Amino acid sequence: MTRLLGILNVTPDSFSDGGVWEDTAAAIDRGVELRELGADYVDVGGESTRPGAAPVDVDEERRRVLPVVAGLADRRVPVSIDTMHAEVARAAIDLGARIVNDVSGGLADPGMAPLIAAREVPYIAMHWRGGADEPVRHDDVVAEVRAELKARVAELIVFGVDPARLIVDPGLGFAKDGTHNWALLGHLEEFAGLGAGVLVGASRKRFVGELLPPEASMEERDTPSAIITALAARSGAWGVRVHDVAASRRALDVWERWERGAQDYRAPAALTAGAAVEAERGTELDAESAVDLRPETVATS
Repeated sequence: MTRLLGILNVTPDSFSDGGVWEDTAAAIDRGVELRELGADYVDVGGESTRPGAAPVDVDEERRRVLPVVAGLADRRVPVSIDTMHAEVARAAIDLGARIVNDVSGGLADPGMAPLIAAREVPYIAMHWRGGADEPVRHDDVVAEVRAELKARVAELIVFGVDPARLIVDPGLGFAKDGTHNWALLGHLEEFAGLGAGVLVGASRKRFVGELLPPEASMEERDTPSAIITALAARSGAWGVRVHDVAASRRALDVWERWERGAQDYRAPAALTAGAAVEAERGTELDAESAVDLRPETVATS
């Protein structure tokens, strides 16, 4: 089953919803709503990673996220903490956060890997070359991202992180252009063996917006984002991180029913036997009598 991580940015400057959920009470209510809409986890973040965003010091990040984590935990909402800082992750875990989602994969803070090993919580390690502002440099993006994530996973395991609790994220949009992002999505299976699963974070990102007219709103990116959710599930993704939880939940419901239909279907015995007889008789269309439906042969008026 593919998990849904509902995005809750308690920041003034996130690319999609900066400033909307800065108020603690409003953020907690939004987190509860995301859970009710179908999120398996609410991913709480206090530092924007969009291009050009200013770094946030640890004290400010704690001030933004910890009251929200505590409030959601009190209301039994499963929380993922989106942070690069071990101190913030430690405090959030103490308050009830169940997953740590680190866009740096442990590279930004040397204290992160020992913390995860000690606390034994699931850990999402993203492919990272220093942030979204880093220049795009890839000769073979799938091979390079896989190799770098494999090395990162190996280092985390050396620190004692349980590989059964490691989720990898190919880092869509981070030092990658649209062509790179689509290539990674088209080859998600390449990352499946690196840890316990793969997280996809495509929601509302620039390369998704490039499918739409230039004047399209952020919310209009939710439909293609939901389609990516279904296709990621088809590719075996452990989870997807999304803004519009309701649309992605519907997309996953469709995919799960599709899969169930394929698995549950059993042709009636009589039909199976009849098909075998027809096959033996060679009841194929005679090539000379078949209707030619190539576009150039169909008359138009």
